[in-house]
Amino acid sequence: MKKIYIGNFSFNMTEQERKSLFEPYGAVESATLVTDRDTGRSRGFGFVSMTNDEEAEKAMAALNGRDSGGRALTVNEAKPQAPRGGGGFRDGGGGRGGNFRQRREPRW
Repeated sequence: MKKIYIGNFSFNMTEQERKSLFEPYGAVESATLVTDRDTGRSRGFGFVSMTNDEEAEKAMAALNGRDSGGRALTVNEAKPQAPRGGGGFRDGGGGRGGNFRQRREPRW
């Protein structure tokens, strides 16, 4: 199975519309839409998973740069998601500040 990134589409495009773009090229396993966490509105990109790698390659070649709603689509193989830092503190320094340094002795 190959996961495909699709970007720069209209904010009004639904998951079903995106899925129907890829179906002529082969079997579509899933289509997901990335939305803004606060507003729930589309962020203009998403992912499609296709079961057959050759069909996915054909779909990427055919759809990359294609006009959709006045916008040129960006379609390519999805990159693996980079691991995110964690730990519960935004500054990453255990609550002391991300760039915690010990105080220096005065030079004089």
